[in-house]
Amino acid sequence: MMVLMTIVAVIIAAVTIECGISAIKGNKSGSIRKAIATSVVPFSSAVVGVLAFIFFKSDVLAANAVAEAVTETGMSTGEGLKYIAAALSTGMATMGTGRAVGAVGSSAIGAVSEDPSILGKTLIFVGMAEGIAIYGMIISILILFG
Repeated sequence: MMVLMTIVAVIIAAVTIECGISAIKGNKSGSIRKAIATSVVPFSSAVVGVLAFIFFKSDVLAANAVAEAVTETGMSTGEGLKYIAAALSTGMATMGTGRAVGAVGSSAIGAVSEDPSILGKTLIFVGMAEGIAIYGMIISILILFG
């Protein structure tokens, strides 16, 4: 249950941060109520869902439901979490790569337009930013096959 709650909190935090960054970059102005609602409403609904599972002792979290799921799919909870971890490591690394290549690439194009002799140096910086995705993929491979 704590894992589920942590995953939901991380997702909500990531979406809130990304919305804030895009609002700051776009110089968007709006009501503070709308900004607070984008983070408070999903988080409070997640908390209500978690509390409902705790208080009503739903069969979703019961040991027999987990045992039935293992026999039906042939996959344990640990194996399922392994695939989720691999997907998160690759996905979050590629999102970070996208943001980094976007910032570094646009700066590199601006610098090369002023001085074409620095093209090789700028390609190194873009390649370093793309390395983040490769590291995420390596971690995923280690999680899946390690």
